[in-house]
Amino acid sequence: MNMNDIFAIAMALLLTYAGMACLGLAKPRHYDEVWGRDPHAGHTRVLRGAGVLLLGLAILPCVGLWGNILGLVVWLGWLCAGALLWIGMLSWAPRPAAGTAALAMAISLLGLSMGF
Repeated sequence: MNMNDIFAIAMALLLTYAGMACLGLAKPRHYDEVWGRDPHAGHTRVLRGAGVLLLGLAILPCVGLWGNILGLVVWLGWLCAGALLWIGMLSWAPRPAAGTAALAMAISLLGLSMGF
């Protein structure tokens, strides 16, 4: 396993964490827990779209590293890991959880644009 493989694994985890955070924040209960107010309809649509897009982008490093079939299975595992990480952060510290999700999204999109 070389450094490119490690970066691909990190990108998959960061993308699934950020995607799950977006989907979680699209729910009014979690949005209120983090921001202290109800979301607008436009916010929930944008968050849902961003979440689906980020989770879809997480397939790329998995399939690139492990191939088509095994990559999809590994992607499902990373979805579970991202969801567990998001739920843990949300219950521990809601506001910093949203900040780390934004940072994870920025780092992962930068990494994907560089080719990892």
